[in-house]
Amino acid sequence: MSQEGYDHTAVEERWQGAWDDAAAYRTPDDVDDPTYVLGMYPYPSGKLHMGHVRNYTITDAYARYRRMRGDDVLHPMGWDAFGLPAENAAKERDTNPRDWTMDCIDTMKGQMKSMGFGYDWEREITTCTPEYYRWNQWLFRRFHEEELVERRDADVNWCPSCETVLADEQVEGDAELCWRCDTPVEDRELEQWFLRITEYADELLEAIDDLTGWPNSVRQMQRNWIGRQYGTTLDFQIGEARSASNGRGEGTEPREYGPVEAFTTRVDTIHGATFFALAPDHPISEELAAEDDAVHEFVHHEADPEGDEPNGVATDLTATNPATGEEIPVFVADFVLSDVGTGALMAVPAHDERDHAFAEKMGVEIRPVIAPKPDDRNDPTTANGESLPDAPDVSDSAFTDDGVLINSGEYDGIDSETARERLTEDIESAAESTQYQLRDWGISRQRYWGTPIPVVHCHDDCGSVLVPEEDLPVELPEFINTTGNPLDAAEEWKETTCPECGGPATRETDTMDTFVDSSWYFLRYVSPDLDDAPFDLGRANDWMPVDQYVGGIEHAVMHLLYSRFVTKTIADHEGLDHREPFTNLLAQGMVQLEGEKMSKSKGNTVSPQRIVEEYGADTARLFMMQAAQPERDFDWSEEGVKSTYRFLTRLSDLVEEHAAGDPGGAGSADADSDSDTERDTVDEYVANEIDAAVAIAGTEYEELTFNVALREAQDLVGTLRSYREHAEPHPETYERGLDVAVRLLAPVVPHLAEELWETLGRDRFVAEADWPSASADRETVEKRRRLVTNTREDVRDIIDVAGIEDPERIDVVVAPDWKYDALSIAVDSEADNLISELMGESHIREQGDDAASYGQDLQANREALQETLSGDEEYDALRAAAWLIEREFDAPVRVERADDADGGGVSKAEPGRPAIDIVE
Repeated sequence: MSQEGYDHTAVEERWQGAWDDAAAYRTPDDVDDPTYVLGMYPYPSGKLHMGHVRNYTITDAYARYRRMRGDDVLHPMGWDAFGLPAENAAKERDTNPRDWTMDCIDTMKGQMKSMGFGYDWEREITTCTPEYYRWNQWLFRRFHEEELVERRDADVNWCPSCETVLADEQVEGDAELCWRCDTPVEDRELEQWFLRITEYADELLEAIDDLTGWPNSVRQMQRNWIGRQYGTTLDFQIGEARSASNGRGEGTEPREYGPVEAFTTRVDTIHGATFFALAPDHPISEELAAEDDAVHEFVHHEADPEGDEPNGVATDLTATNPATGEEIPVFVADFVLSDVGTGALMAVPAHDERDHAFAEKMGVEIRPVIAPKPDDRNDPTTANGESLPDAPDVSDSAFTDDGVLINSGEYDGIDSETARERLTEDIESAAESTQYQLRDWGISRQRYWGTPIPVVHCHDDCGSVLVPEEDLPVELPEFINTTGNPLDAAEEWKETTCPECGGPATRETDTMDTFVDSSWYFLRYVSPDLDDAPFDLGRANDWMPVDQYVGGIEHAVMHLLYSRFVTKTIADHEGLDHREPFTNLLAQGMVQLEGEKMSKSKGNTVSPQRIVEEYGADTARLFMMQAAQPERDFDWSEEGVKSTYRFLTRLSDLVEEHAAGDPGGAGSADADSDSDTERDTVDEYVANEIDAAVAIAGTEYEELTFNVALREAQDLVGTLRSYREHAEPHPETYERGLDVAVRLLAPVVPHLAEELWETLGRDRFVAEADWPSASADRETVEKRRRLVTNTREDVRDIIDVAGIEDPERIDVVVAPDWKYDALSIAVDSEADNLISELMGESHIREQGDDAASYGQDLQANREALQETLSGDEEYDALRAAAWLIEREFDAPVRVERADDADGGGVSKAEPGRPAIDIVE
């Protein structure tokens, strides 16, 4: 052991080799108690960053903990290996994406092994290999057979820099930038392949309530993305105003555009509709743009759906309100979206904030038709002679709540909910409707480095034809470094024959969105070498769903939603027993430097490899896991890393000195009986603290609050050091303490834990050891700790307030037994008169005024009462902890029961709060 610290390099290399030789983390296929722990697999970008290290340390620590609990644990790793960045990197380096990707994988895999992550590497998957993406193509065929695949023209998000289509979720921010390169995204119309995720919209939404192991924020993000709304569709007749038709010549009849369907969730406000609005890309808007310069200018140059305020342009059209027959003006407005609702809406400025802002800007009437419901009556006001509530003031903002209808003819006085039902029944074209924000999943990508879509386009009459299953996989051809889609330039690969007629055909040159790869990869891990199916159904039913999934919250919508969809389709059509992929989800926080996210562009990254070389993998793992709860962001600190390394060195020293036979301590074999008694109580305190650490750390590991569990382990090490310095430790108690400390730390610092486990003379790996057990539960040990902590604080307060500089003795008196009985009765009692109930107990009543006074205190604080330890347990706990008070104040401590004490302060002693008398 050097003065600088333990030799982490030698320790880590030794135990990584030993684990490999013993195949310590290999998972059998057939198990009795399966636990599936998974971190989101990484994109192989070249090197691990601190975010990777944190994510995979979380899953590794939990997997190790579950193994020590006796579970059979599946903890695999793989590579999200397709994607545009690899293709761009290959172009820049004049190489091919496969070589670039495989080199990155080799580098990152080596770094993962250096971190000591306990993966079953025999289950490794790489999505860019034909052995994997063959099954993407197989799934595409199955989806197609179940009518869950569609090819159609669609307006798509096009990144001109990446030269590919992006899903809606890959367009970021108000500026609508590509998620990969921050280039502004354009709209294009292309023929695209879609997976019909909307067929599962209701189930995807409703099942969110059952995902109780997911963060609420992620569940809400998915609800918002699916965006289900209940409302009404109804038709507005759209046509030219007569003045507009006259402008085209005398005798010209106004042009009619027919009924246009609108969707609203507030049909109760229809009498307040004062204008109608169309999306800029609505067919009528496009027709108008072809002949009206102002509409053309707005549609093609001014419309900004992401703008801070709504904008639009007037037209010569009017819309006829189906409830009133009133003709209202039609605008083309950029706050109306073609893919939300129907791309057309009735606008009610008095009761919608966005409509209100637009109406103010355009000078359109704002007509209130909903008033707040009066608080002093339950029945709605009717239109027949009774007074209606006053209209709300909507001059500055809209009134958006439900209420009572006004200015609505025969519907005046009806409450909003009833009005929605009646109006939907009464208006001829109206119908109940459910709308979704969710759109079908466009999987077409115009790039090389992805799964080829297994379709050929026949040059004759067969159309688009699926590649037969026996011809899968359709493998990628050699990479051609060209602009646009390299597959379009692969002429020999592209030209093929039709599987149906044998005539000439062209392969589909779009590849699949890489989220297809990750939508089912967790199933492949259960049988990664299977060559006749994507996964073994029996094993998948045994292992699934994933018990604990860990990854970034940035995947809350895309990856997680798609994975849920694909799992449900596989359950429906392939016999999987489970309809959700992940039982528990943890979205880990970021690793920051001085409050900012680490990034290469900011130049504020910290290299995991440097930390491993200077301080060791265990130091890096422990520092990150103790710094904050896993879901919280935290700041990287070089001093924190050094402090962690010093702690591990101290722990190593303690174990090595013990193994070398150095007892430490201030005691001796010739100590008198008083010293023996003191050592007995100190031994008891340390034994209690060992139990406390086990009881608390175990529940915290279970909840993945590793920072709390590790604090327990570190505090235990500190207690053992103090124990060794105070008196010669009891050999069995001290060794048990070291044994427990090593096991509690083993999930997070596996290399050093193995080294110290061997030093303690234990057999097998600590990774295979049983989790330690405690003789007391968490509730008991926390009560014991709370008692000791509060007592020490009370002694400090008394000494500070009284100005005592050199106490001669400290007496601690435990409350009499009857007070514990009284407290227990009070905690359980539901009686209105607690004092009367207490006085019904003769042994309490016999205490006279003391009982009455204590009873009044209990009555006054009834809501805050809680059980404490028993009198005997408090006495034992305080006697065992007396040495801590003696060390702090350099004065003997006497712990007494109330019956044995003669001081005047005995009456002040209460359960959980002993009386304290300090003799100067």
